[in-house]
Order: sequence, then C-alpha cells, then structure tokens
Amino acid sequence: MSSYSIHGGKPLSGEMKTSGNKNSALPCIAAALLTDEEIVLHNIPDIEDVRVMLAIMEAIGAQIICEEQLPGTFRIKTIDINGNIPEDLAQMIRASILFAGPLLARTGKVKLAPPGGDVIGLRRLDTHFLAFSALGADSNIDEDRLLHIEVSKDKFHGNEIFLDEMSVTATENTVMAAVLAPGKTVIRNAASEPHVQDLCNMLIAMGADITGTGSNLLTIIGVSSLHGAEFSVGPDYIEIGSFVGLAAATLGTVVIHGVDTPQLPIIRTGFRKIGITWEESGNSIQISSNQKRVIQPDISGMIPKIDDAPWPGFPPDLLSIITVAATQSQGTVLVHEKMFESRMFFVDMLIRMGAGIILCDPHRAVVSGPTLLHGALVTSPDIRAGMALVIASLCARGESVIQNVYQIERGYENLCRKLQSLGADITRIETE
Repeated sequence: MSSYSIHGGKPLSGEMKTSGNKNSALPCIAAALLTDEEIVLHNIPDIEDVRVMLAIMEAIGAQIICEEQLPGTFRIKTIDINGNIPEDLAQMIRASILFAGPLLARTGKVKLAPPGGDVIGLRRLDTHFLAFSALGADSNIDEDRLLHIEVSKDKFHGNEIFLDEMSVTATENTVMAAVLAPGKTVIRNAASEPHVQDLCNMLIAMGADITGTGSNLLTIIGVSSLHGAEFSVGPDYIEIGSFVGLAAATLGTVVIHGVDTPQLPIIRTGFRKIGITWEESGNSIQISSNQKRVIQPDISGMIPKIDDAPWPGFPPDLLSIITVAATQSQGTVLVHEKMFESRMFFVDMLIRMGAGIILCDPHRAVVSGPTLLHGALVTSPDIRAGMALVIASLCARGESVIQNVYQIERGYENLCRKLQSLGADITRIETE
C-alpha cells in the first residue's frame, strides 16, 4: 500500500493544465462496445480507474492501441466480444456497471459481479435494472451475487422511462442501451452532468439519434447500428474545483489552464460562500492569494449552508474539498452532504489534524475557521476525501503521511507531479 509524505505549511503557487474528465472517460470507453468499427478517444486521463476499464475491455475482446506519440489517445476496436466481465476487475471499480448497457444492446446479455469503488455509503443499482426492464430485459442476481441481464431481439424495444433517482451511471447505461433499441425511448429525470453530456455527444458522433442533451429529458430514436468516430472528452471540472480548494487552503496563487468556464458558475457560487473566487481569461482561471477568505453570512445574517445536489447543483465530489478550504476561512459554515450517507465521516481525520469541525450527523458538519492544522497519519477512504486530506496536509504545519493513496490516484492524473510543480513538498512512498 503506497502512501504520501507531505511537509506542509507554505503557499502553493504556479500554473497547471487540467486533465480530461475521469467521469467522461469511463462511459466513453464502455460506449466503444456499441460498434465493431474503430473508436478514437482523446484526452483520456492516465489514472487507475481508466487502466481498470481498459483491462476489462481487453478481457471481453476489445483491441486497444495506445498512441505513444499522443498521450491520452486510444484506438479501440471491438469485433468479437463476450458478455462475461472478470469478477476481480469488476469489483475494483464502480464504473464496471457501465458495461451493462452497451453489452446488453450489442450481445443481448451480460454477466457482472457487483461493482466496487468508493466506500461512501449505499449506491443502489435498482434504477439500472428498472430501466433495462422497461427496454424489455430480464435481470436477476444469482446465489453467487452475480448480476445477470438478458434480452431477446424480439423483446428489445424503446419505451417511456422515468428514472426513480437522478443517477448518473443509470442514465448513461440507459442511453447506451437505448441507442440500439428499436423505436423511441424517452428518459425522464435523467442526470445532466457534463460527463453525461460528453457521452451523449460521443454517441451522436457515432450515429445515435439523441435530443435533449444537457437537460433532464432525453429522447432517443433507436438505430440499427453505430459507426466509428473520433471524440475528445472534456476537462475535469472536479479536478479544477479541487485545485481551487488547494489554492484557497494554502493561501497561494494558482492559474489553471484548459477549463470549460460554462461548467463553473455553481462551483464559483459555492466557493464564494467561503470568500474565494477567481478571474477568468479565455480557457484559464486564476485563483489569487490576496483574497479576504471570509465566510459570507446569508442576507438575513444566518450561518450559510453549502450543500450538494444533482447537476447543475454543487457537485457532491467537491463537498470534501470545500470542507477543507472552509477550515482556512474566517467564520462558520454548515456543510450538508445530502447524497451519500458515509461521505462526511472523513472529517474525523481533519479534526485529528486540528480542524474546528463539529460532525452533527452522517450528513452535516459545522466548520469554523481559520484553524491551524498540524501534520498527522491519516488514511484515504475514497478519491475525493483523499484529495481533501492531501490539501489539508499541504496547509498543515509539519509532516503528514497519507495511506491508501491508490484511492486518490484512481481519480487524479499525475497528482504528485502537478503538486510538485506548484511547490509542494510531497513524496510518494512505495510499500509492499
């Protein structure tokens, strides 16, 4: 289990380029199964989750070429494939569930072990199965807890589907299955995050008939086949928000290049509540050190609240990050995690480092600042909480050791190198 050794307590400043969106890359890789022609994907981040997705693709028969001269570019061709996903790989990553939709559409059946991923609370799969059932498929879980989904050609059809929760992966799976289902599919209460939009735009480039991209109402007319295409995934707005939090917490000045500014208003709104903003210039933003960092009370003078919500609400993946940043702002704020019941437990480690936080219940924490953090031995429970602990360690006095950094590197490309380029004193320690 590898770890990070971090000596913090100094501002981090400099420039960095945003990586491709992890949450776009994963469904776009799975979508390559929907055609036997070549798919070329650009701007794919070099992270653990992508490596696992590509390993699963190869295990079920895909041919993959990594363009050495073009980092982040992959050529994928899936001519002969099977519907059985190796259990050990499926259990390494939550996104393994994304193979269900395209395999169902392409082969009529799929067998999948329960997906793994972050330990942030219950993440139900019922919405996926309800959508597949509406498209004519039968789903069941056998005595070995393997998921079986199957549909015959004569029963596979478009339908009116209302998703019982605004699930990103269920929306993506439903879209990928529906693009090859005969007839018309209407998906209501669909997720609309930028990565869902990326997937829809890639499928349209492959010949899919999808309207409503970016909204909660998607209409899909099934086509008989899709063709090859070339597609570049968008920038990772979660990484952007993470480095905004990094600059805020360490009192540094950071310039981030390669951003898609239309994706940032709700993120800016959240950070403004703790006294942090940025300047925009083209596809770049600058977070400056000369900010007041004062938590802004509501107009009535009440303690403000930062809560997460499905897009276009404040992203749940940034709630851990803004919690750490708030420990270095003056005032008090309530952080309310509404979507995952175990995600806020990581604040126990922030409290160990000296943060002024009261964990009210599994969903709510009151953060008061600024507080002087000190180094500690901590463990990364999931990708985003792990990054939050990295930020806390970088603004803390003394040495911190973060264990289980595999969890962090599942979602952040070349993290140590990027942090070192900003002046961070961080070392990756390899252990058996």
